[in-house]
Amino acid sequence: MTQGASVLFLSHGGGPMPLLGDPGHTEMVACLQEIAGQLPRPEAIVVVSAHWEEAVASVTTSAKPDLIYDYYGFPDAAYSVTYPCPGEPTLAAEVLAALQQQGIEARADDTRGLDHGLFVPLKLMYPQADIPCIQLSLLNSLDPESHLRLGEALKPLADKNVLVIGSGFSFHNMRAFFGMRTAEAESLNRQFEDWLQETCTADMPESERRQRLADWALAPGAGFCHPREEHLMPLHVCYGLAGKACTQSFRLEIVERHASMYLWR
Repeated sequence: MTQGASVLFLSHGGGPMPLLGDPGHTEMVACLQEIAGQLPRPEAIVVVSAHWEEAVASVTTSAKPDLIYDYYGFPDAAYSVTYPCPGEPTLAAEVLAALQQQGIEARADDTRGLDHGLFVPLKLMYPQADIPCIQLSLLNSLDPESHLRLGEALKPLADKNVLVIGSGFSFHNMRAFFGMRTAEAESLNRQFEDWLQETCTADMPESERRQRLADWALAPGAGFCHPREEHLMPLHVCYGLAGKACTQSFRLEIVERHASMYLWR
């Protein structure tokens, strides 16, 4: 990937809890703020959120997108969060064209708002909400190979001053979050994180790294950490675009579970 774009896979925590002062998200908040402080200010941000799946790759095109409060059962403050960033229809059109040029069916969506996979981490990283943002959906097949190709099709973004974010979570077993922290759960969580770290950081042929991500379900602890894979697929899009080992990795605890983030520059 040539200089220009930065690519970040982040673990976005539990719903709006990072914005509500939850102590289980202290490390996550600090990590995102540290990363934002390291990055050059982007002209625009593209977010692939775990919370938007479509049969066809879809891109938000509204110039003034609303927010979607796609979480339930939180205090009233969670539903008064604001993040009035502008959209970027021109960049959205470029993303659509890049996907279509690689034979990926894609469509514009001028009505969908921005979900919490975008506005929660970005309110922490860029609280002024003055950088234009668009979202790209996952594919509801959740096929890893298709998401690697989705990222590879975005390579025209590589020479632009944009930040491409895969907003998911390296650990996403909801039962485990609300269950006891057993030795077995701890081991499976750590095993998968170790595998993910090695996959994203180690010196290896890119063909091997790509194959490991395509076959992620074979990794130790994979099925426990991701009973459903939607929170991991944004990582596949990020790697598809970057095509190399990450520049920096970040290991942290979020709600007493091991998690990680990966940055390509």
